Amino acid sequence: MATLSLRKRIWGWFFFDWASQPYNTLLITFIFGPYVKELLDDGAGAQAAWGYGITVAGLAIAVLAPVLGALADISGNRIRWIWLFSAMYVIGAGMLWFAAPDDFNLLFTLMFFAIGLVGMEMATIFTNSMLPDLGPREDIGKLSGNGWAFGYVGGLLALVIMLTLFADSADTGRTILGIEPILGFDPVQREGTRFVGPLTALWYALFMVPFFLFVREPRRMARPTGAFGKAMRQLGSTIRNLPRTPSLFAYLGSSMLYRDALNGMYAFGGIYAAGVLGWGVVDTGMFGIIAIIAGAIFAWIGGRADAIFGPKPVITTCIIVLTFVAIAITLVSRETLFGIVVAEGSRLPDITFLTLGAIIGAAGGVIQSASRTMMVRQARPGHMAEGFGLFALAGKATSFIAPASVAVATQLTGSQQLGVTPLIALFLLGLFLLFYVKSDGDRAA
Repeated sequence: MATLSLRKRIWGWFFFDWASQPYNTLLITFIFGPYVKELLDDGAGAQAAWGYGITVAGLAIAVLAPVLGALADISGNRIRWIWLFSAMYVIGAGMLWFAAPDDFNLLFTLMFFAIGLVGMEMATIFTNSMLPDLGPREDIGKLSGNGWAFGYVGGLLALVIMLTLFADSADTGRTILGIEPILGFDPVQREGTRFVGPLTALWYALFMVPFFLFVREPRRMARPTGAFGKAMRQLGSTIRNLPRTPSLFAYLGSSMLYRDALNGMYAFGGIYAAGVLGWGVVDTGMFGIIAIIAGAIFAWIGGRADAIFGPKPVITTCIIVLTFVAIAITLVSRETLFGIVVAEGSRLPDITFLTLGAIIGAAGGVIQSASRTMMVRQARPGHMAEGFGLFALAGKATSFIAPASVAVATQLTGSQQLGVTPLIALFLLGLFLLFYVKSDGDRAA
């Protein structure tokens, strides 16, 4: 019975990745981001605005994450926080329906996009902190990889549904199947494409049911008197002592940089392809399908590599691969490919960018899965929510660096290609700090 109960808890935990992935897949990268670019009719302007919007959300997450993580460790109840941030996810995503082409309000749209993004990221902190409760240490990497792969499959299915049944091309008003959007959505008002917001919200609400049914806290504690004050003192002590835990300190810094760069790739991938190569929503969606398939396959493979070799060599390999991809992206345009002029109308730039997208999806899935495994090894036992709160702080306190530097570089140069070059430096700095991280954390000393 205990084994069956644990298996149900593991599958319930997997379903959070399945439920939440469409926010990344459909809204940030492949459907809604390019749609915003189409409405603004300015690739560089859309890339800059998108960068500033994500920056604001990142700063909010940075402030909330460590405090609420420490409070959850003290009170022992992470589920209620997941309920709260799930509500933000659903509201933020659902309200994107109102981003109509004839009445588009960029500030209103970015505000609700940010609310949903904060909800997703904060809920992820608390679900990630449950990872050590799902099995022995030697199984954590495999469980993380399996969960990430399962999430990618969910994101892929949601993307296919959007592309085939709803997402309408600005030119033809039809989906990738050549049909008008179902449910009577008006292509002129882009209702099929705008349905990406409500679909993302409904998807999350439906597939979080297994999580809330099967996932339970390993122990229940009454909230102690003065829990907030105690949590703040504990968090303050942890932050002050970071220099005395050099492996954790180095890992927070390293992951801060390479995750920021990777998120920059995800956030700007669709807008970059739309502006530089002239791709529409449907083209970018196909790019997404290829990237997600690669991500699902390699997240599963990476989880097994993590179990055999440990997360550090897996993360190192992925950073090197992603650095080369970031360099390659800047050398792809409609007119030239790696400095060589291509014939007008050539599909080589498109094929190359699709290949690079597959590599980003593969390495990105592996590195994110291995990163949360590494955080389990670095965090103090009994303080996992606080540890993942610091992990989120490290990822978000400076998460403005990638989007803001891309936004500023794009604005100053007027070039989307030159605008993404800061991501290369972030990957290299993250790789440098990773050398100072111990595979088993400071407890190994």
